[in-house]
Amino acid sequence: MKLSRPPARQPPETIIALIDVVFFLLVFFMLIGRMDATAPFEVSPPVAATGADMPSGGITLAVAPTGELALDGTPIERGALDQVLADRLDQAPDTLVRLNAHRDTELRHVLPLVSRIEALGARDVVLVVTPEPAPPGQ
Repeated sequence: MKLSRPPARQPPETIIALIDVVFFLLVFFMLIGRMDATAPFEVSPPVAATGADMPSGGITLAVAPTGELALDGTPIERGALDQVLADRLDQAPDTLVRLNAHRDTELRHVLPLVSRIEALGARDVVLVVTPEPAPPGQ
């Protein structure tokens, strides 16, 4: 008895290579594309002056993590803050106001203070920050 071989079938086309190409295209366009919304005008973020000496004089307003306030080292209630700041800024309009908030203070305690200080007529409000420590060997 003679056995005959079945006719050879064409191997099916694989789409693995196509999947790789699509994946590389996806990664390529993700890397070159902008993912953030752009403003319709130019925005130049402020430059931090870390390492510079803190300006002397002026008023220092400290904010605790719980939102408690101290004006020049003396605890003060939020209700009395506006009047005291207004009086001090009326006497010397060019007075610098330093806002020194604890690093764990929530932003909801800090931002309204900046608005209130500016509304009272302060020209300059400085946010006190601590620079990151330099890596060893620098």
